[in-house]
Amino acid sequence: QVQLVESGGGLVQTGGSLRLSCAASGRTFRNYAMGWFRQAPGKEREFVARITWSLGITGYADSVKGRFTISRDNAKNMAYLQMNALKPEDTAVYYCAWAPGGDTFGGRSSYWSQGTQVTVSS
Repeated sequence: QVQLVESGGGLVQTGGSLRLSCAASGRTFRNYAMGWFRQAPGKEREFVARITWSLGITGYADSVKGRFTISRDNAKNMAYLQMNALKPEDTAVYYCAWAPGGDTFGGRSSYWSQGTQVTVSS
């Protein structure tokens, strides 16, 4: 069982910055990945960013490239999402995700955080 606890959401003006943090606890394995997803009201959950733990390989949605940066702290099993140049369209509930090797985010052995609200005002 893996538990994910995130923090850092809030209200920010257009062009501002926020950093989300996600701590993973429980029986984690060496071969895993963490990522971030978001869901706006009435819309499907969408991929934002991901990072693998062993090599630090990252991936981003086109909508956030150049503005968001995902990183990790291997010793603490934590992932971060630095969000810069925020836009109103970034407004959503943001979720941290964890998945072991051999599975995908949303798969049978994956886990999700409780979600945190990010609101960007114009």
